[in-house]
Amino acid sequence: MRHAVMLLLSSAALAAAGSAPVPRLERIAWLQGCWQAQSPTRVIEENWMAPRGGAMLGVGRTVRGDSLAEYELIVLRESEAGLAYEAHPSGQAVATFTAREASDSVVVFSDPTHDFPQRVGYRRVGADSLVAWIEGERGGRTRRIEFPYRRVRCAGP
Repeated sequence: MRHAVMLLLSSAALAAAGSAPVPRLERIAWLQGCWQAQSPTRVIEENWMAPRGGAMLGVGRTVRGDSLAEYELIVLRESEAGLAYEAHPSGQAVATFTAREASDSVVVFSDPTHDFPQRVGYRRVGADSLVAWIEGERGGRTRRIEFPYRRVRCAGP
């Protein structure tokens, strides 16, 4: 009970200080659906479930020819600190990034302590396309890799 009162007081103090409210998943629900980026050598897919239970689940895969090259499970969660992007990439340790910006058209997550990337972002470009990116410092140089996705029909039976 004492913790709840302190939490309420902290929330009230933040509100009084003019702090922005913590972004909710509904703000970035535009990510939901199936997205694809295609080049002559690979196909990259991301499929996002709608917000429910304080989380959005995403799964991604990269296919080269007939072979799975990479895959990733992503959990977007709401927390008191804001939105968290928890990445579970194939063959790598889990990495968690915190939203530093979230709007009706852009969301950017960051973790300055991560090796690469330190930032992960998505920008909505109309109803049927978006640009995802990863960026950060590597070897003393800033690097950014963009993934231009278009909305595709979700595969089903």
